[in-house]
Amino acid sequence: MAVSTDFAPPFKLIAPYFLLGTLSFIVSVLMLYGVDIDDIFQTSPQTIAWVHLFLLGFVMMVIFGAMAQLVPVVLEVGHFAVDLYYAIYPLLLTGSFMMSYGFLHSPGLLPYGGTVVLISLLIFVSETFLTINKVKRFNTVMVSVIIANLFLFLGMIFGITLALGFAGEIAVDLHALLKAHIYLVLFGYVGTTIMGISMVLLPMFWLSHSFSWRPVKTALWLISIGVVSVVLASLSDIALFGYAGYALTLAAYGFYIYQIYIIYKTRVRIEEDIYKDSLLFSYISFVVALLLGVAGFVFSNERIFVAAGFLALVGFVAFLIIGHLYKIVPFLVWYERFSPLVGKRKVPMLADMVPAYSAKFGFYYNAVGVSVTTLAIAFDQPFIFKAGVSFLLIGSIFVFKDILYMINYKE
Repeated sequence: MAVSTDFAPPFKLIAPYFLLGTLSFIVSVLMLYGVDIDDIFQTSPQTIAWVHLFLLGFVMMVIFGAMAQLVPVVLEVGHFAVDLYYAIYPLLLTGSFMMSYGFLHSPGLLPYGGTVVLISLLIFVSETFLTINKVKRFNTVMVSVIIANLFLFLGMIFGITLALGFAGEIAVDLHALLKAHIYLVLFGYVGTTIMGISMVLLPMFWLSHSFSWRPVKTALWLISIGVVSVVLASLSDIALFGYAGYALTLAAYGFYIYQIYIIYKTRVRIEEDIYKDSLLFSYISFVVALLLGVAGFVFSNERIFVAAGFLALVGFVAFLIIGHLYKIVPFLVWYERFSPLVGKRKVPMLADMVPAYSAKFGFYYNAVGVSVTTLAIAFDQPFIFKAGVSFLLIGSIFVFKDILYMINYKE
């Protein structure tokens, strides 16, 4: 995959996404103190509020910032209207907190918060498609971006309908729509985006080349059909569609993991750093979460199934995002601030810009926190759950501090 920085937007546009995203991560961890693990299976307001702030305020925020940088770089065309990104993050942050507060204290606020989020997502999706429209030739990464944003658009429609239904404005089947909404956003958008971004960032940071793209291409088609099948099952009550969708999604992730293994085996180098540690923990969490999910489904054990979901969200997705932030942020800061000085005076190396010891502390606290919290959910241990959340809180603060340090790095 050829990557050019000629079309990259200014870093001052990207930085707020990473800062606000990691700050939202801290707030989402704080919200876990209010979650009763006995109610976590009943989709309590506290659980729903946490999930939305974690996904919208942290995961989506960071992904949107990364996509603002990666989309024009990979497509080798300039943004259609890059200044729109200055409007996306304040709207997304405001809407995320409004929705979380609405779930907790004021359901009537949900349609308003949902509308604000919807506007931010519509701006992102529209700008992305208008940028893609300038491209003459497509590749696997571009196709993944198109598929992911189509699922995001559909997920938005279901989301705002759910918000209206939860607030009592309209009468809808909340359970059916919730399943479709979760699958479209979490598996359709986040899952497909992770696959696409991985195909850019992993080969670039590991210097992998001459590998087959067939597994990830297969994974993209399987997960796309799987998401559509689950949505159809949610709307039609035809169970066969649902089982087929789950099986296809599981198969898709199997092919994706195999693709990651191929990229790892064809690497030229891999540094012993926070990036490697974070990705290793992330993908191990992903495999364990898949196994736990299958076990929970087969044995009809809801507690194990929910533990698998938590591990997939915080163990896989969060660590994957955090690990890449420790690579992306120093690179973007170095490129904008120090690359013009190359050959004129001594400039710092990328590794010099990463607070290695602090990053390690954050990694260990987060890893212990995720592991302990997952076990506490699986074995119904409220005290241990709070202890795990405390580890996560310390780790999340370290991450925010490190991102702030790297963004403001001075020699």
